[in-house]
Amino acid sequence: MLLLYTVKLTDYIVFAPEITMANVNLSRMTVEALMDLRERVDGLLSERRAELEQQLERMAVVSGRRVVRGGRSALKGRKVPPKYRSPSGETWAGRGAKPRWLVDAIKRGKKLEDFLIDKSARKGRRKRRSKR
Repeated sequence: MLLLYTVKLTDYIVFAPEITMANVNLSRMTVEALMDLRERVDGLLSERRAELEQQLERMAVVSGRRVVRGGRSALKGRKVPPKYRSPSGETWAGRGAKPRWLVDAIKRGKKLEDFLIDKSARKGRRKRRSKR
């Protein structure tokens, strides 16, 4: 028999780290008894999952944020205007690894600031309003 006991702290339920099970020899149990045990374990697991989901929802409401599974960065995939331009016209936005043309030029003694694109000359994108 699977025994779970809980300690209630404020609104969140914390399960004890120790889950004890009576000494049961599964090889001596009948098929019906094993199926019954499986159903009870499945029931307890689904109850625990429901409790955890409720806790997550309460935490999201308290913090004012939405809980998103598998979320990724809000900036991932966003295009930004270039900040640096080579004499041959290649550009770099300043994100990620430095391009080879810039690394080679810096090795030859140039400075990163030499390749900055003048902000007034840059075609700036209009700031978009957040959809949130």
